[in-house]
Amino acid sequence: MPDLNDIAVFVKVAQYGSFSRAAHSLGMPVSTVSRKVTSLEEQLGVALLQRTTRKLSLTAQGRAYYDRCSEPLAHLIDAEQALTETQRKPEGLLKISVPVIFGQEVFYEFVSSFLKAYPEIQVDLFVTNLFLDLIAENIDLGIRFGELKDSSIVAQRLGKSVRYLVAAPDYLKGRALPAKPEDLKDHQCVLLNGRNGEAEWHLVSGRKSIDMRVSGPVSSRDFEAVSAFTYRGHGIGLLPSTYCEEEIKRGELIRLLPDWSSPEIFVHAVYPTRRFLPLRLQVFLEALKAWKNPLWLPLH
Repeated sequence: MPDLNDIAVFVKVAQYGSFSRAAHSLGMPVSTVSRKVTSLEEQLGVALLQRTTRKLSLTAQGRAYYDRCSEPLAHLIDAEQALTETQRKPEGLLKISVPVIFGQEVFYEFVSSFLKAYPEIQVDLFVTNLFLDLIAENIDLGIRFGELKDSSIVAQRLGKSVRYLVAAPDYLKGRALPAKPEDLKDHQCVLLNGRNGEAEWHLVSGRKSIDMRVSGPVSSRDFEAVSAFTYRGHGIGLLPSTYCEEEIKRGELIRLLPDWSSPEIFVHAVYPTRRFLPLRLQVFLEALKAWKNPLWLPLH
C-alpha cells in the first residue's frame, strides 16, 4: 500500500499545480516533494503527472487518483488536527492582505494589541489595493471592501461602509451648492481611482440611483489622500461616513445632497477554505469581528 505521506504530497502538488509552491506550503525542499511523487508513481505503476519545462499537469490516471483520494485525505488531516489543536497555543506565521485604507495608526494599534495577546504568532502584512490570489500567494486572510468576484473563497462579513458627498466651506465659497446629482458635473471633485482626471460615481436615494461622470484636479488610490484634499478645499469628495461625520458636526465639512449617498458597501474577511482553520487564524478572525474601529460601521 502506498505511503500516506507520499499521497499527501501528491495531493498538494495537484492542488497547487507546482512542485515549488507545494514544497513551500509543506515546508519541504522541492527535491523531496519530487522524490515522493516519483515514489508514489512507481508504487502505483502509472504516471500521475505530465512534466514539461513549462507546465505541470495531471494525467488522466492522475486526475482520477486525485479525485478519489483528496477528500478522504482531507478528513484524516482534519481528524488529526482536531485532536492536536485543542492542546496547542495559537502560534505560527499569519499572512494578511489589507487595502491601503488600513495603512494607518488605528489598524497598526489593533495588530500590535493582537500580537501582544498572542506572542507565539507572527504577522506578515501586505498593504495593497491589489486583490492578491490568496492561494497562489499563500495568504491566510484578506480584508476586502465591496463586491466579491471570486466565488471560490470563503467570506465573513465584518461590517459595512457608506459614502457621503462632502466639501470644505472654503471650496463652496462663491459657488452654487448642487441641488441634484446632475449638478456635480459643474463642480471639481476629488477622485478615488480616477482615470485621466475622471471617475464615475454611483449614487442612490431610496429606490432611485444614478451614475455620474465627475472630474477634478486630484485623484488617489486611497481615502487618506482623498480626504486630505477634500478637507483642503480642492473639490467635492465622496468619503466614507466614518471619515467625515465628526468633521460635519464641527462644521469643517458640509454634507451635500444629503438624500444621496453611495450604496452600502460590505466589508469581508476572506480566506481560501472553510475546512479546519489554523488556530492562529481562528483567534485573529475573532479579534477582527470584535474590533470597534472607524474603518467600517457595525452590521447591526
